[in-house]
Amino acid sequence: MKAGIYDILKAKFLINEDAAKNWKFIVFLIALAMIMIANIHWYEKKIFQIVKMSKEVKELRSEFVDRRSELMKLKMESTISKKMEEKGIFPSTVPPTKIKVAKPNEKTLTEKIWQ
Repeated sequence: MKAGIYDILKAKFLINEDAAKNWKFIVFLIALAMIMIANIHWYEKKIFQIVKMSKEVKELRSEFVDRRSELMKLKMESTISKKMEEKGIFPSTVPPTKIKVAKPNEKTLTEKIWQ
């Protein structure tokens, strides 16, 4: 038992006759560990990008809401009236009337009455 532990601590398994098989396995383990470390770094990098983009999306969404509320204020009739009054254009006191265009084969109201 003690001899086995001493052999492992002295790394005799790396210099005996079967050492080539052991070295291949060790190189495989090292390559596998390097791939795992690279994968973890790549994963963490993606997580940081996701967090950064999530913050950016929140900022852009709040900016969008602010801009939309500003636009709603600018589109209000009272705001437009004030801006136009500064330029000397005042709202009409006469309400608008609807103009109806008759189709060519449809009789107008006056033609229907006189028939």
